Amino acid sequence: MKRSITFFLLFVLSGALTTATAQQNKRSKATLIEVAQQFYQTLNHNQPQLIYDFEDSERYNWHFIPRDRNGLPLKAMGEDQQQAAMHLLRASLSQAGYQKAKDVMELENMLRMVENRPANDTYRDPNNYYFTVFGNLQPGEAWGWRLEGHHLSLNFSSLSNEIVSATPTFFGSNPANVPRGPKKGWRVLQPEEDVASALVKSLNQDQLKVALIAEEAYPDIITGTEIQAQIGNSEGLAYAQMSSEQQDQLMQLLKVYYSVHRAEVAEKALQDIQKAGLENIYFAWAGGLEKGDPHYYRLQGSTFVIEYDNTQNNANHIHTVIRDLKNDWGKDALKTHYEEAHK
Repeated sequence: MKRSITFFLLFVLSGALTTATAQQNKRSKATLIEVAQQFYQTLNHNQPQLIYDFEDSERYNWHFIPRDRNGLPLKAMGEDQQQAAMHLLRASLSQAGYQKAKDVMELENMLRMVENRPANDTYRDPNNYYFTVFGNLQPGEAWGWRLEGHHLSLNFSSLSNEIVSATPTFFGSNPANVPRGPKKGWRVLQPEEDVASALVKSLNQDQLKVALIAEEAYPDIITGTEIQAQIGNSEGLAYAQMSSEQQDQLMQLLKVYYSVHRAEVAEKALQDIQKAGLENIYFAWAGGLEKGDPHYYRLQGSTFVIEYDNTQNNANHIHTVIRDLKNDWGKDALKTHYEEAHK
């Protein structure tokens, strides 16, 4: 146990997030509101509504399927607007997260090819991703923004230049493994699949009996798109029931998910997990263990739940989500802020 806790602390405080990423995020943090303001200043009054009140119900109107959305899509922006919008995305994520978001968008071209759609098809379109801003973009004010489209929903809540919440965080991949074409074999969410697969296959028979919560994989993530994630009691194999090597693998899997966030956001989330107790983390699996088998897993602790599902399209279609059980949408952090302000 001591070895794994030491590993966790080293992971959070020094080794997990590279110096280059931390420096990049530090530069972004200093100008986060300015970046958002620069984006907004590129807009004109003839474009669709982009700004909502911070507490407008639209802020919680999120989903990861193709559908009509509010906000301004990339396809409706001019070149300077697109550059400003992507600058905001880059400033709000780590470099790894920014690249993963761009890759999810690029998968729309792969999906268009797989589904034999024409080259000018707009249903599968990497520019069909919407930017929406919430609140007053001024220092000291609460504000947020969202990027959303097929298989991507990134929700940020901020106070001035500080991101106080970056959840719900949804990344999906269809196809999970590109079957043909110039990018055959490309797997945008490869670590999410492979690290978890290595962990579950390392379990002995007794451990697997505890970790396996269903013989058949769930058809999708359980938390869905509820405003408050509802998941129930933790199930599966507890952290304390794992070997030190398996505990390290579990921490590596956590790193895969949180590394999409800015360094300080990821570190805060992981510190909260550690404070809540590593012994409260559970790893649960449903479905088959072999490549190509429909499967589902989740990591759940006192403060968070991470879900992964790969069942659709012959298990070649991944959904993943990070939910903060206390601070989605920045609710916990903003409550504390307002209480202190009133004092």
